[in-house]
Amino acid sequence: MVKLMQNVDYFFDHENEFKKVITQKEPLIFLDYDGTLTPIVDTPDLAILTDEMRDLISEISKRYKTAIVSGRATDDVKKKVAIENIFYAGSHGFEIITPQGHIEINKEANAIKPRIDRIYEELKAALKDVKGSLVEHVKYTVSLHYRLVSDEDFPTFKTLALKVLNSYPELRITEGKKVFEIRPDIDWNKGRAVEWILSTLKFDTNKNVVLYVGDDTTDEDAFKAIKNYGYGLLVSETNRETAAKYFLKDTRDVKRFLNFLID
Repeated sequence: MVKLMQNVDYFFDHENEFKKVITQKEPLIFLDYDGTLTPIVDTPDLAILTDEMRDLISEISKRYKTAIVSGRATDDVKKKVAIENIFYAGSHGFEIITPQGHIEINKEANAIKPRIDRIYEELKAALKDVKGSLVEHVKYTVSLHYRLVSDEDFPTFKTLALKVLNSYPELRITEGKKVFEIRPDIDWNKGRAVEWILSTLKFDTNKNVVLYVGDDTTDEDAFKAIKNYGYGLLVSETNRETAAKYFLKDTRDVKRFLNFLID
């Protein structure tokens, strides 16, 4: 039996209290993609947004300022969501597209990009014989997916990846759900991207409340960033330490939450 979160409260046990919050202040909505708007799947190309979820996000965006914040490349997540007039922050926020079409690129990440391109090629070569491994170029980061790698082959997969990474001190590795993320070792993450978007929107703590929905460890940076003026909602069925205020069990709960905001 799945053990539900003990560290935070289930959102729908507190929805009446929460109604008071969003009637007093205008929500600003931030949504992760994989594992939040779509279930976790074996390979990234299989994470397709349903028409029902797209319609909900579209309706939300007509009422509130909305942003998609993803580890995917910005162009990729924008194409998959396919909704105009919202923010798209890709590659963990290293690139942001505003509703007006302006593209904001983190200067430090852009300077390191040639090394991201190089390590991608080296990792692809190093891991080519590890069955089930997938090396994904995410513009300013590289994702090493091992969901389909056997337990027996995982130590080899990790050893080979770290061996390549050791030659790149300007890069760092973080871990998500069956994925390692190779990123520039700079002070930038989803939380900083959210803060940049909020400054663009001229966020006012007296008038606005920030809502961020995400499922992965990389979303914790965003939960921490908004802790004093918003609410993080972690999508998870299992017990885990988190900076989020509430939890939702799965993507079905995310749909229910979006409908709650609309209603």
